[in-house]
Amino acid sequence: MKHLHMTLAAISVLLFAYRFLLLFINPDKLNKKWLKISPHVVDTLLLSVGVALAIKLHFNPMEQMWLAEKLLAMVAYIFTAYYTLKLARNKAMRVLGFLGAIGWVMLIVRLAMTREALFFT
Repeated sequence: MKHLHMTLAAISVLLFAYRFLLLFINPDKLNKKWLKISPHVVDTLLLSVGVALAIKLHFNPMEQMWLAEKLLAMVAYIFTAYYTLKLARNKAMRVLGFLGAIGWVMLIVRLAMTREALFFT
């Protein structure tokens, strides 16, 4: 289950990066049906497997501060990715948003690997 979660996370980030690149290369391709649906399917599966994994391992975000931090970082990643793809009005803001989103992904990976909270102690 852990490997499925990691694979879905990688696919999710790769889809985000691909859509980001399409914004600059060929924005019309972003209207393809599979690019509108697949990120939602992958992210729903990712969240479902993550919740199942937390339940299986008896992790509670109120007791495991690293998990609470990871969930908050995930919400920040989603917002930053949405901003990058939908709300940013110029290239500079899109690039800044993309870098911010990747920064959140890096924090999520760090928290998953070390299981040590960075901000909540």
